[in-house]
Amino acid sequence: MEAIHDLPIQRAYTISGAESSLAHDNQLSTSTLKRPPTPSFEGLDDEINRKRFKQDLSEDTEQTQIASESKYDALVGDLAQELQCGCCAELVYRPVVVSPCQHFFCGSCCVLWIKNGGTNCPACRALSSFVAPSRPLQTIVDVLLRAEPSRTRTERERMQADEIYKAGSSMRLPTPREASPEPNLNQNSDYARPCPHCTPDNPYGWRCPQPVVDFSVDPEQAWHLDDGAPPGHAYCGNCEMLLALGAPVTTKCDFCQVSFCGINIQGRCIAASLAAQHPQNMSDVGDLIQSSEVYECFESNIVEVEIMLDYLTNKQITPRQIYREVVQHIQSQPSGFLPLIELDLFVDMHNVAAGIDENPNAPRNSICRHCATKVLIWGLKEWWIRKRQEGYPDEVTVKRPDCEEGSSCGRQKDLAHAKEYNHLVSTSQTPLPPSNPPIQDSLIERAVVGTSMNHRPNNVESDVPYNTNAQAMWLAVSNNAITDSVDVPPT
Repeated sequence: MEAIHDLPIQRAYTISGAESSLAHDNQLSTSTLKRPPTPSFEGLDDEINRKRFKQDLSEDTEQTQIASESKYDALVGDLAQELQCGCCAELVYRPVVVSPCQHFFCGSCCVLWIKNGGTNCPACRALSSFVAPSRPLQTIVDVLLRAEPSRTRTERERMQADEIYKAGSSMRLPTPREASPEPNLNQNSDYARPCPHCTPDNPYGWRCPQPVVDFSVDPEQAWHLDDGAPPGHAYCGNCEMLLALGAPVTTKCDFCQVSFCGINIQGRCIAASLAAQHPQNMSDVGDLIQSSEVYECFESNIVEVEIMLDYLTNKQITPRQIYREVVQHIQSQPSGFLPLIELDLFVDMHNVAAGIDENPNAPRNSICRHCATKVLIWGLKEWWIRKRQEGYPDEVTVKRPDCEEGSSCGRQKDLAHAKEYNHLVSTSQTPLPPSNPPIQDSLIERAVVGTSMNHRPNNVESDVPYNTNAQAMWLAVSNNAITDSVDVPPT
């Protein structure tokens, strides 16, 4: 009975033992059949981990480098912005510091500020007196430009600035002019205000014979602006204030027929003699470079203009000297200024009404600054041609062949064509001797009336009959060296 009961248990043990034995055999067979890894794949996980580490490290390095470069660019940009000139808003060039406010500007910008009437700091308008170069600022600018050469100004800009301001020089700001009087709140803008000579006790020692009535004193007798200028009065071409035509200080330009008060702005509210006048906005060669009219009168031929500018720079010739020579040459011509008058060059030169030129053939003795600039621009090209004919052309110019179309060539604006060919004057012709002073030329022309200027004395070869009386006069004039000349200020 017990044997019967123990039989299943024994069988169960037998079955379980067989199963475990079979599982063990299967495991052994499986482990025996599984191929071992190839040697090339051994340590693959470690290599992948190393690559990932290197990649992460390079990415971190690149991000760090980008962050440092962005910080560098930001620093350079901020520094360049802090070093901007308060006038031109560019990186300061040859910096100068205004005292006592310590604002800094380009030296050339400060010079132009003073030339245009500035009497205080251009930035804060504070009362200032002295301008000095700043060596610390210049050192910082030099360091910045070594790090970022792309921020350097062009060579042309630097040349222009150096012509205006001499590096290392100090300047003084002029004393401010007297403050303007308090405005008259009772003044009506529709009526003319009295001129400086209308008041009885004016400091100029002369009173208008027809004084203008102040609107605040007698509105019924005031002069309405719709009726034009009051009798005996006009408006100054520079300050546009009312002036008395008969006042001793009033002058009139013989070219534009505009009057000037001679009171408000000294040196500008005046029509001076031809030789004494200064062309408006033409103080040095830098002003010629910035003038678009200069390039227009040369048919936009940049090469010819550059040659002329180099000559002016080397010879230290100012626009005012050129203007005087142009005036003298025009005066030596039989027609004088008549060709310029007929071209209407001096029409609408100012914002005020001009007078009427009743006689275009009348002599021209006085000229304003604006008209002087017109004369300079009009005669600049011919002046340069005369200089070239006197023998200036340099080696580069002489080697260039002449353009068949000459100065009328429509391709002068093409820089390559302008460099290859000469358009201004034929370089093959024999250079002319330096021209005599225009006054001598004028006297000689008057001496040789009725004969050609090609006629010469007997010591000059010529096949043309010569007038003996004219010959004697020509010799007398040339031998006396024209001692009785007009008084022309030196250039």
